[in-house]
Amino acid sequence: MGLSDIAAGLEVTTEQRERGIATVDATETALDERLAAFSAELPCSPEAAAAVVETYAEGASVGASAATADLPAMTGAKVLHLLGEHVSPLGPTGRDLVRDWLDARLSRADALALSGASESAFALAVYVETHDPISGASEALEGVLAPDGDAAVAKRDLLAETMDDGFDCR
Repeated sequence: MGLSDIAAGLEVTTEQRERGIATVDATETALDERLAAFSAELPCSPEAAAAVVETYAEGASVGASAATADLPAMTGAKVLHLLGEHVSPLGPTGRDLVRDWLDARLSRADALALSGASESAFALAVYVETHDPISGASEALEGVLAPDGDAAVAKRDLLAETMDDGFDCR
């Protein structure tokens, strides 16, 4: 079989078909209704949690997202964490210090000082370390938040030491 046999039947055109972006939306139920199944585990109402998630997905900060739902920034961060979003304000070293304090290998004052975190950032880091995301909640967010894969978390961890502490829960 020669090259001409392989190329038989092929034709060259000068234009391509416009295909667009394929989208699939299997989320016919409103976000607050999907989050209602987790209402006992959320620190606010499903409606407020939905407002936080939707605003955050549009690119707003954690604090601004919480404010749209009339929640404190800390509660907004807790909601996002419980729903599977990576919101820890500390890098890998800071998280290790929090774990050392939680395991009683380090005093709280030392862990706070060594981490260089503010009181509120340290408190959020403690919450993140002591509360696992709600099982099944990430599926409820399908179509709202893009998954924050392991590669994205690893990249953030590598760069965390170079970033300022931009989280403020006042």
